[in-house]
Amino acid sequence: MKVEQVSVFLENKPGGLEHVTRVLADADINIRALSLADTSDFGILRLIVNDMESAAKALQDEGFTVKRSHVVAVEIPDRPGGMHSISKVLTEKNINVEYAYAFVERSGENAIIIFRFDDIDAGIDALLENGFTVLPGEKVYRL
Repeated sequence: MKVEQVSVFLENKPGGLEHVTRVLADADINIRALSLADTSDFGILRLIVNDMESAAKALQDEGFTVKRSHVVAVEIPDRPGGMHSISKVLTEKNINVEYAYAFVERSGENAIIIFRFDDIDAGIDALLENGFTVLPGEKVYRL
C-alpha cells in the first residue's frame, strides 16, 4: 500500500524546474503528481511518476541529487470535510503528518492526498481500520 516517490534537490534559481522536467520528458517519464517546496537557497521537488527506476536514473545521470522514499496515497470524495475526516483519525491515533500534497482526479468526484507519516505503517493501518481507501503504488503510477 506504499507509493514510491522521488525527491530532487534543486537550487532555488530560474530554470531548475525546467531542467528536471526536460530530463523526464526526454526519458519519456510521465509525472503523476508533484510538490515543490522552497527555502531561500534550494527547493525539494517531490514527484510520483509512472516509471520510478528510469526517472531516478535519468535524473542522477544529469547530476541531480535524488532520494527515493515511500508515501501513502489516500482516495477520498472531493467534498468539504474530506481532508478533515482523515486528519481527525490520524490525530486520534497520534500519527504525525510530516507533509502532504493533493490532486483531484476529476472535479467533484475523488481527490487523492499523498501523505508522509512519521510512522508509515501505523498510518496505513489507521486509515484502513477506519474505512479509507489507500491506493497501491501501481494504481497511482497509472493515473
